Amino acid sequence: MVSIVAACASAAVSPDPPHTLVKTRAAASRLTMDQVLAASKPEDWRAPDPENTLYLDVPAGLVVIELAPQFAPRHTANIRTLVREHYFDGLPIVRAQDNYVVQWGDPEGKKPLGTAARTLAPEFDRELAGLAFHALPDPDTYAPETGFVDGFPAARDRSSGKAWPVHCYAMLGAGRDVAADSGGGAELYVVSGHAPRHLDRNVTLAGRVIFGMDLLSALPRGHGPMGFYESPEQRTIITRVRIAADVPAAEHVELELLRTDTATFDALVEARRNRRDDWFKLPAGRIEVCNVPLPVRVRQVELGRIDALPRQ
Repeated sequence: MVSIVAACASAAVSPDPPHTLVKTRAAASRLTMDQVLAASKPEDWRAPDPENTLYLDVPAGLVVIELAPQFAPRHTANIRTLVREHYFDGLPIVRAQDNYVVQWGDPEGKKPLGTAARTLAPEFDRELAGLAFHALPDPDTYAPETGFVDGFPAARDRSSGKAWPVHCYAMLGAGRDVAADSGGGAELYVVSGHAPRHLDRNVTLAGRVIFGMDLLSALPRGHGPMGFYESPEQRTIITRVRIAADVPAAEHVELELLRTDTATFDALVEARRNRRDDWFKLPAGRIEVCNVPLPVRVRQVELGRIDALPRQ
């Protein structure tokens, strides 16, 4: 197993995959995802930055969100300001549209924003220069290339020199009105259904849920237009939102995410492109960016063990 992972590491840096890379992918495709993860090393995993990690408390439990300042620096800074000034505390989840999004914010638009900005210039994409883009091997419908940047699903266009995050399940977006600069992070949504990639480069994506997504996706659906709840009684109230860096260590959820710039991740992609689990009879032989799993695990520090979160 180690030799396969090592081969993937050398192959990943090749701009034009040679015949040897085809053999490497064939070898990796004989592994299952569980086998790849079982062979992972501690350095294949990373902890999210506490300054860019949000703890969102709802009555059913905790949702953890990782912000993406590499794609939306102004929006993520504004969101942190809103959180630190307790703007989201007590606000409702106002929308749960089936197979689409869950959204929260101030339905009346009257709650003071404190020192945060109400609107910001859009951050739909950014310059490709300076990003470590880890590309996937298969074509995409919506972009010339897709892959991952620091764990976030992303796309790039080398001809324009632009890169942008993409609307995969659990991604966090800043709601806006018709004008491109009419949002700032006071109204947020999370993708809870099939990836609405048509929204790419039309909304600022500012992060993603990395823990507790089931609590949002299982909310009762709204039956008003676009999935908005028709009465306040149907809404779920957000208890509070905090930044992990401001939370006592004893209250931290010790999460680790598989790094997407490693040979282990390359091997995982190959295992998912060519499923060899007993149930599969015909491996697909390709994968799209929103169907690449991003393993997250909880480190039980006090018990000295690591528990993997459920995955598909």
